[in-house]
Amino acid sequence: MGLLEQLNEDLKGAMRAQDQVRKDTIRMVKTAIRNAEVERGRALEEGEILEIIAKQVKLRREALADFGRAGRHDLVHQYETEVAILEGYLPRQMSREEVAQAAREVIAELGAQGPKAMGPVMRELMQRLRGRADGKLVNEVVKELLTG
Repeated sequence: MGLLEQLNEDLKGAMRAQDQVRKDTIRMVKTAIRNAEVERGRALEEGEILEIIAKQVKLRREALADFGRAGRHDLVHQYETEVAILEGYLPRQMSREEVAQAAREVIAELGAQGPKAMGPVMRELMQRLRGRADGKLVNEVVKELLTG
């Protein structure tokens, strides 16, 4: 079953169970997916859908920090729940060591050396790790490997 079909099934289940937060969260993700499809003029691939879900998780985590500082504990709880729901659709995130191993492979394949090779290495690596690793972590690892 594809990710979009899974979202549709989970939306139906949330509606039957009258789980308002899950229902709203899934609808929000489906809307983001639909908007991306309209923008690109085609149906999205699984990897692109995963990227959208990961972006939604990242946005909510950033908002969580802001709400925590502002003392909005009601919104903190709601966003924590939404993050947990969305993370259920993402594959297991790669560890730093796994990212470093993949980065070493790409660097070796491209024969990359020095900080100037950062762009091509990041492009290739992010395509391979699509949806399975945080871009910030990948950037840190590649920078360490190319400068260290």
